Amino acid sequence: MTERARDESRLDPDAGPERRCILSGAHGERVALIRLVRAPDGRILPDLGAKLPGRGAWLAPDRAAILKALHNGKLKGACARAFRTGEITVDPALVDLLDSGLARRALDRLGLERKAGNLLFGAEKIADAIAAGKVHALLHAGDAADDGVRWLDNALARIDPGSYCMSLPISREQLSLALGRENVVHIAAIDSKLLNA
Repeated sequence: MTERARDESRLDPDAGPERRCILSGAHGERVALIRLVRAPDGRILPDLGAKLPGRGAWLAPDRAAILKALHNGKLKGACARAFRTGEITVDPALVDLLDSGLARRALDRLGLERKAGNLLFGAEKIADAIAAGKVHALLHAGDAADDGVRWLDNALARIDPGSYCMSLPISREQLSLALGRENVVHIAAIDSKLLNA
């Protein structure tokens, strides 16, 4: 985020609080960063809902950077500076905790959006909705076939070049189980508010 963009976001009352990543120093909104907290026993834990009490430290969601900092000790040093209290312990499995926690939150959110009627499933239904201009984002199971992903992504890009398309690090089996449907491979968001969540 540039200095100018950061200054402009401060003028926007809806922009929300801005935080700084303890590893990269990059600034961003709370919703774009991951909060870490120090447990009473000194362990550093993820607070993905940003609801736990006490001082927090913020990380950019960059898996490679977090892994590198975890292995070379920079994450522990950054956490020690951020929390400024006693001994801390950074679990070597922190990245796995983050992965599973983020996947669980994403699946929970998709379940809520399905119940609200904001999602479409199935390649043909999604293609029809894309042609009608109703699709704001596409999500694909991690094990979706490349040709199906490419076909839908290209169809959406022709209608809306700035659209959001993503392959999730979640299998179709996990998606199907979380959404209460069989064989969920492709998901279309038909409510633009989902992109801001």
